[in-house]
Amino acid sequence: MNVTSRVRAGAVVGAVALALGAFAAPAAIADPPAAEYRTLAGAGSDTTQDVVNALGNVVLNSSNAKIIASYDATGSATIKTRATNCVVNRPNGSSAGITALAADVADTTVDCIDFARSSRGAKTAGSTLTWIPFAKDAVSVAVRTDSALYAAGAQNLTTAQLASIYTCNTTTLNGVTLTPLLPQTGSGTRSFFLEKLGLTDAQVGSCVDQTVQENNGVALNTAGDIAPYSVAQYIAQVNTKVSDIHGATDLIQVNSTAPYTSAFALNTGFTFTRDVYNVVPTAKLTDATIASTFVGSASKVCAATSTLTDYGFGTLGTACGATTITGNN
Repeated sequence: MNVTSRVRAGAVVGAVALALGAFAAPAAIADPPAAEYRTLAGAGSDTTQDVVNALGNVVLNSSNAKIIASYDATGSATIKTRATNCVVNRPNGSSAGITALAADVADTTVDCIDFARSSRGAKTAGSTLTWIPFAKDAVSVAVRTDSALYAAGAQNLTTAQLASIYTCNTTTLNGVTLTPLLPQTGSGTRSFFLEKLGLTDAQVGSCVDQTVQENNGVALNTAGDIAPYSVAQYIAQVNTKVSDIHGATDLIQVNSTAPYTSAFALNTGFTFTRDVYNVVPTAKLTDATIASTFVGSASKVCAATSTLTDYGFGTLGTACGATTITGNN
C-alpha cells in the first residue's frame, strides 16, 4: 500500500487523543514567512522540525529579532533561505539536511544553509561538521489501539522480536498478520531504529513498507501496521503542540520499559533513547551568532528548556551544546 492510500484511509483519531483534547487547535508554526530571511537558516529532520520552528520564535538577538529560520521537511519542492540566489531543494530528513549542509560548505560560492536538524549522529569520520546536541528523545513503536497487537498483555515487544518483524521472519502476532512500516530513506529515526535493532538497510525484509513519512500515525490504517515513532513527536501531537497526526495509535513498551511517564512526559529511562542535534560547519563554531545560539549549555537554544519540554523532549543539562561529535556525514 502506498503512502497516499495510507494517509487517506487512516484519518481516524484514537481514544487516547480524544481524552487528551486532540481537537484543540495546534500552534501554527511552519516555514518562516516568505521574504523573511533570518540570520541562521536550517532544514532536515522531521522529528525536530517543530521544536526548532518553535525555537525560531523565542531565540532572539539583542535587538529582539528572530535568529533561526527553520524550514519543514515537507512542503514545496524548494525553499528560499536568502533574498538572492539561495533557492535549494527542500531537504526531507536528517540525512538530506546534512547532505545539503555539507554541499553548502563545499561550494565556497554560496552560503545558503547554516545548520541541519538531525535526529541521528555522525555516520562517517571527519571534521567538516559538528553535531551539537540540544535535547533528548526516544523511539518506540506505534500500533493501532483497535488492533489485537494492542490487546491486554500485548503492549510490549523485545528488541529481538522487533528485529524478527523487520526482517520478515515473524509475520504474525496475536493472530494478526503484520505489516511493518519504516520511515523514508534518509530519516534519522529510521537510521536510529535500525541501528538499535542491529540491522542494516540491506537486512530489512521485503514485507516492510519503506515509503512512509516518519511520525505519521495516520498512515497506520490496518490492524497489522507497526512503525517506529519519535516519543517526543507523539507527545507533542497528542498534546496538540503540533498538528495531531497520531491517528488511532499508541506507543507500546519495548523491553518492558514505557516510552512516556504517567505524567505524559518523555521517559528518559526508555530502552531506545537518543540525543537530537543541530549540525553546523565546524569552521563556523567560532562565529558569534552560531556560538551564542547553539554552543554550550548557556546558549540560547539550551536555555529554552520550557520550549523543549513543551514539545515532548527531555533536557540535557550541562551536556547541551557540546561540540565533541564531528564527522563528514
